[in-house]
Amino acid sequence: MNWDDTAPSTADEADGTDRLVGADADGEDTAVEAALRPKDLEEFVGQERVREQLDLVLRAARARGATADHVLLSGAPGLGKTTLSMIIAAEMGAPIRITSGPAIQHAGDLAAILSSLQEGEVLFLDEIHRMSRPAEEMLYMAMEDFRVDVIVGKGPGATAIPLELPPFTLVGATTRAGLLPPPLRDRFGFTGHMEFYAPPELERVIHRSAGLLDVEIDSGGAAEIAGRSRGTPRIANRLLRRVRDYAQVKADGVISRGTASRALDVYEVDARGLDRLDRAVLTALLKLFGGGPVGLSTLAVAVGEERETVEEVAEPFLVREGLLARTPRGRIATPAAWAHLGLVPPQPQSGGSGQQGLFRA
Repeated sequence: MNWDDTAPSTADEADGTDRLVGADADGEDTAVEAALRPKDLEEFVGQERVREQLDLVLRAARARGATADHVLLSGAPGLGKTTLSMIIAAEMGAPIRITSGPAIQHAGDLAAILSSLQEGEVLFLDEIHRMSRPAEEMLYMAMEDFRVDVIVGKGPGATAIPLELPPFTLVGATTRAGLLPPPLRDRFGFTGHMEFYAPPELERVIHRSAGLLDVEIDSGGAAEIAGRSRGTPRIANRLLRRVRDYAQVKADGVISRGTASRALDVYEVDARGLDRLDRAVLTALLKLFGGGPVGLSTLAVAVGEERETVEEVAEPFLVREGLLARTPRGRIATPAAWAHLGLVPPQPQSGGSGQQGLFRA
């Protein structure tokens, strides 16, 4: 089962999965997250196509006694990219080195990492699309020829010293595959795209995690948590831990559907998975701006958040749920947004071209 893309040395894109409570940043929760990680592909839940393809790649490499091809994993945060990288290392019986794109701002940073790799080692590079351009260009040669040229000196007197590297496997992870330049993307031998999880898959994730946490949960409780987890195993496990806390303090310790529902209401996660920020964005869009269109900056000011927070944290989920749409004129609410908040959309004025007309059949 995959459940979390976080690792101590990686940098996550903002996606709303870290907004529930501050306790998830504590060392205790970090240790719990590490304990919940699956250790091999057989234990990994979901992503059936990627798992099957990756299994073939790793088995063939082991049969040849060779290093596995470079692997690129793309998809939204929280779907298991870091977990899969660790599984790749475990399946190949190799150590793993973890770093991130934002941490590599100079070619020398990358050269230092590459030159210290052991033969067959797995290098996991999270948010690879955020790596600096000089480091990116150095990576081309390292991936293809297992060699880097270290430049000594500047100007006409600069000298390139070739440095041979042991064969290694690069596992790159990105939440924005479209930002990767084609020369880098084409150097990966295998590319896997991680999809959002269906509720039955998340229920399996939750039951497994509950067993590891020694928490009693019935099928109704697991279904309630899965339905509010936004298709993401990381969120499912975080909600499970918060519901566990509620069940221990205010119930009999057993997570039933009713207990889970009451607990998640306390944490302001509604039946569709929207949290406080999501609802604030929709409420402002509907009540203050009549459903839009409204500019992103104006909407951000209305909810008291930064523009980037609204655009990168709240909007992706709202758009995916069909509650908000992006148009050249600005953000607009869909009829589903009005229905979800229990509001009645305003009637378009005669002769006007209001937002409602955009959805008229």
